[in-house]
Amino acid sequence: MGPRAALRTKRQTSGATAAEAAGLRWLRVPGGPPVPFVHSAEGGVLVMDEIPHGTPDLQAAVTFGRRLALLHRAGADAFGSPPPGGPREATIGLAPMVNEPAADWPSWFASHRIEPYARRAGIDVSEVCARIDTLAGPPEPPARLHGDLWSGNVLWGADGQVWLIDPAAHGGHRETDLAMLQLFGCPHLDHVLGAYQEVAPLADGWQARVPLHQLFPLLVHAVLFGGGYRTQAEAAAKTVLRGSS
Repeated sequence: MGPRAALRTKRQTSGATAAEAAGLRWLRVPGGPPVPFVHSAEGGVLVMDEIPHGTPDLQAAVTFGRRLALLHRAGADAFGSPPPGGPREATIGLAPMVNEPAADWPSWFASHRIEPYARRAGIDVSEVCARIDTLAGPPEPPARLHGDLWSGNVLWGADGQVWLIDPAAHGGHRETDLAMLQLFGCPHLDHVLGAYQEVAPLADGWQARVPLHQLFPLLVHAVLFGGGYRTQAEAAAKTVLRGSS
C-alpha cells in the first residue's frame, strides 16, 4: 500500500462547496483526465486530495487532449444541466452561475451565459444574441464540461498527468471548454488540440467560433474585474459579428 495522499481543505460558501464537489465527482469518467478525489463536502468545507505540482510535458499534453475528448463525450442530460446532486445556483470563480437545463444550445447560451453578464457589465450584445442561431455552428449533443477550463485550472502533476481542478461543471458545448483553454494560454496547446481532434474531430469552422465561446468568460471577468476585460469582451463581440458577415 502506497503513502496516503495529502489533503487539501477549501473553505467557501455551502452552495459553492456543493457545486464543486458534485462537479469533481461528475468529471471522474473512465479514460478522462484525473480529478482530485473528494473526501467530504459539508458546511462550506471541501476536503479533497492535494495534487503535487509538476512541469508541463509534451507527452502529458497529448494524453490530456485525448482524455479531454473522452470527458466531453461522456455527455450530459441537457445543455445547462448541473452535475447530479449539484445545485441549480452555482458559481464560476466568484460570480454566480445558474445551471438551467434547456433543449438547444444557442438559445440557452444567449439567455443564460451571455445576456446576464453583459447586462451587469453594461455591454451591448443584443446583435450577437439575435443572430446566435447562425453563429453557433452545426448542432452538437450536450457535452460534459469542466466549465472553467482556463490554464490555472489545468494542473500539470508531479505524476506526469494533467489534472482538472476547480470546475464550474455543467452540460454545454465542448467548444466552450476548448475556447477557454485558449483564452489565457496553455502549455503545448497545439498538441492538446491536435490530440483532442484525433479522438473527437471538431466541426468545420470551429476556429472562427472561438471568440463566440470566449465571450462568456470575458463577460464574467468584465463583471468581476472591469477594466481591460470589458474592452476584451466588447472586442470579442465585434469579432463574432464580423466573422459572420
